[in-house]
Amino acid sequence: MAVLWLDEIGADDLEKVGGKGASLGELTGAGLPVPPGFVVTAGTYRSFIEEAGIDEELFAAVDVDVDDSAALADAADRAQELILETPFPDDLREEIVASYREVGDGEAFVAVRSSATAEDLPDASFAGQQETFLNVTEEDLLDRVRECWASLFTQRAIYYRQEQGFDHSAVNIAVVVQQMVDAEKSGVMFTSHPSTGDPTMIIEAAWGLGEAVVSGAVSPDNYVIDRKDRSMDVTIAEKKVMYEKDEATGQTVERDVPEDKRTQRVVSDDEIDELMDLGERVEDHYGEPQDVEWAIVDGEVYMLQSRPITTIDESDGDAAEAASGDTASKGLTDGSGVQTAEGGGGASDASSSGDVLVDGLGSSPGTVSGPARIVTKLDDLAKVGEGDIIVTEMTMPDMVPAMKRASGIITDEGGMTSHAAIVSRELGVPAIVGTTNATTVLEDGQVVTLDGEKGSVLEGTAVEPDEETEPVEEVRPQSPVKPMTATEVKVNVSIPEAAERAAATGADGVGLLRTEHMILSLNQTPAKYIEENGEDAYISELVDGIRGVADEFYPRPVRVRTLDAPTDEFRQLEGGNDEPEEHNPMLGYRGIRRSLDRPDVFAHELEAFRRLYEMGYDNVEIMLPLVNDAEDVLQAKELMKEAGIDPEKRRWGAMIETPASALSVEGMAEAGIDFASFGTNDLTQYTLAVDRNNENVADRFDELHPAVLRLIGDVIETCREHDVDTSICGQAGSKPEMARFLVNEGISSISANIDAVRDVQHEVKRVEQKLLLDSHR
Repeated sequence: MAVLWLDEIGADDLEKVGGKGASLGELTGAGLPVPPGFVVTAGTYRSFIEEAGIDEELFAAVDVDVDDSAALADAADRAQELILETPFPDDLREEIVASYREVGDGEAFVAVRSSATAEDLPDASFAGQQETFLNVTEEDLLDRVRECWASLFTQRAIYYRQEQGFDHSAVNIAVVVQQMVDAEKSGVMFTSHPSTGDPTMIIEAAWGLGEAVVSGAVSPDNYVIDRKDRSMDVTIAEKKVMYEKDEATGQTVERDVPEDKRTQRVVSDDEIDELMDLGERVEDHYGEPQDVEWAIVDGEVYMLQSRPITTIDESDGDAAEAASGDTASKGLTDGSGVQTAEGGGGASDASSSGDVLVDGLGSSPGTVSGPARIVTKLDDLAKVGEGDIIVTEMTMPDMVPAMKRASGIITDEGGMTSHAAIVSRELGVPAIVGTTNATTVLEDGQVVTLDGEKGSVLEGTAVEPDEETEPVEEVRPQSPVKPMTATEVKVNVSIPEAAERAAATGADGVGLLRTEHMILSLNQTPAKYIEENGEDAYISELVDGIRGVADEFYPRPVRVRTLDAPTDEFRQLEGGNDEPEEHNPMLGYRGIRRSLDRPDVFAHELEAFRRLYEMGYDNVEIMLPLVNDAEDVLQAKELMKEAGIDPEKRRWGAMIETPASALSVEGMAEAGIDFASFGTNDLTQYTLAVDRNNENVADRFDELHPAVLRLIGDVIETCREHDVDTSICGQAGSKPEMARFLVNEGISSISANIDAVRDVQHEVKRVEQKLLLDSHR
C-alpha cells in the first residue's frame, strides 16, 4: 500500500513513515486527540522513482564534487527536475487523492509535511532540510507531495550526504498529509520544566495558529502549573499579532489582534485542566518529558506534535536532585518570575533588605551587588565592565570572557546544568538561571543584589564591594599545608578559562577536561567551522584550549576527554541542522561512537594531541568517552597510531559509564589502556534504568546503590590485577560517602568539582589514616 493511516502507525514503523509520521501515529494510537491524516510511505517514494526509471539517472546526477559550487547547483537542479517532471502513476494518484478525500469533505485544507527516515544511516539527519506546506487543497496535493520528495535533493542535502559518505540511494522519505486545524487559540506545552525537569508544567498560548508562538512572532501568555496540586501562576502578555488562514487564498497570514483581545487571557482554567490531563497522558505514554504543540477550535483540544524535551541537561545529577527535593529550599523558580496574576508561588525570601525584583534557580552560590547590564546580542558584551551583573536570555560560549569580568550572572532560561550554571560555578561567579523575565523586568544600569544561593534578585545594594572575594582566592587553600594522600585528588575542569581557579585548589592534576566545551564555544559544528575556516584553524582551537590548562598544571597530569556532545547540543550550533533527531540523545550518537563513525573528524582531535606532545606537553592524557568494550578501544588505538601518536609512550584510557564497559574492562586492559575512569552520572542511570530528570523515579537515582558500587569495586579489582589505574570524574566523586568507599576499594585517584577539592583531600586523608591504623591493630 502506498498510504498508511495514522491510526495504523506506531514507533516501530519509523522505517516506513519517518520520525514525524511515527510520532503522530504513536499519539493517535494512545487515544490522544490528533487531527486525522495519513502518510505516503517511504516505500512509495522508492517505488515512484524506480518504476519511472529515473532512479539511476537521479543518483548519477548527484554524484558530483560537492566542493564545486556550480556542479552542485546543477546537480540539485537536475535531480529535482527529474522528480518534479515525472507524472504520478494513475493508481498512485488515485490512492493518494482518495485518501485525501477521506480526511475531509473533498475540500479540506491539509498540511503536507516531509517525514524523513534514516534507516541504516545512524548519523543521518534531515531535520530542517525537507519541505513542509500548509493549507494545501486537492488541486495542489500531488505537486506538494512531489516537492517534499524533491527536497531530498537540495544543494545542502546533497552536500551533507556526500560529505558524510552516505549513499544517496539509501535515503528515503515519507510524507505526512494531515487535516489542518483552523485554531482559535494555540501554543506549546512543556509537560515538565524545560530547564530543570522539575514537576512544573508550562503552557504558552496565543490567539490563532501556533506558528506565531513557535516562530516567536508574538509574546504568548505564560501559565506555570505545579503538577502536584495544580496551583497556577499566570502571566498575561500583550499579544499584538496573530496568524490565521486567509479565507480567500487559503494562505497563512499575519494580522493584528483586536484591541479587546490583546491583554485578554487566552485559555481558561477548564482548558488548562484539559491540556494538563492530555500532557500527562503524553508524558506517561513516552516515559519522558515532552514538548507538545496544541490547538483549540470550537472548544476541542488537538495535539499537533510531540517530541522529547532536549533542553533538560543530563550531564550531571543536579536537575534530578532539584526535582526530587524541596524546591523552595534549593531556590528553584516556579518559572513564573514575579508577574503573577493568580495562584500560589511567589518570589523566594532573601536575607538582605530590598524588594525582590525577580527570582529563579540559584545555580552558583554567592551574594553580590552591582549594576545590571542587559545583554540581548553579542555586541552588548562590550558594555560589561568589572563588577557588572550580566542579565541575558541565556549565555553562550562566546560570552565567557565577559562572564569572567562580571560579578554575577542572571538568565531568563536554563537550569542547574545549563551553560550559564556550569561556567558560573567553575568561574566562581554567583548566578541565577531560569528567571523567565529578568531581561524585561530589570533595567540597564539598575543596581541590584544577586543571591546565588536563594535565587533572588533584590533592588539596590546589599553587599559592599569590599565584602566580596576574588573567585580564585575563594578556592585557594587557607592552610599552606596540603593534606598528603596516597590517593591522588584531582579536579574537574569544563572550560579552559577556569584553569587558574582549578589549579589554585592544589589538586594533583585534572581528572576531566571536557573537549566539547571548547568545540561548543565556536558556535559552529566542527564540520561547519572547518568548512569556513579550514582544518588547521579547528585543530589550533583545540590545541590552544588544552594548552591553557596544561600550562597551569604542568607537570601535573591533565586528562582530556575527547568529544562527547549529544546531538541536541550540536543542533543548537550553526550547521547543526544536519544533526540526527534522536528520541534520547544521551543513549545515541555521542562519545566514542561518533568518533569511530567519523574518523575523519576524530583525526582532527588526535592531530591536536599529536601537536601538543610535539610541543612538549607530556602531561596531557587522552580519555575516550562512552566506551562499551575492547573493540571500541582497539579501533581508537589504531586511529591514534594513524595520527602519529604512539599508544605505548602516551597515557590514554577509557571512561566506565555503562554496565557493558564495567563488565568488559579486562578486555580493555589487555588492549592497552593505562587508566579507567568512572563517569558515575551515566553509570548510575544506565545500571538502575533511572532517568534522573524524571520526577517520578528521581528518588531512585543513587550513585551509592549496591549494584553501582559493586560494578565500581569489581572494575577497581580487575584493573589493579592488570596494573591499570582507576579514577572517578563523575559528580559523585565530590561526595564524602563515595570518597570513603573508593579509597577503601583502592582507587588510584578521585577527581572532584573545583569547590570540593580540599574537602575531598581531607576525607581521603582520614580514610587512609584509618586503614593504616587498622592494619597495625
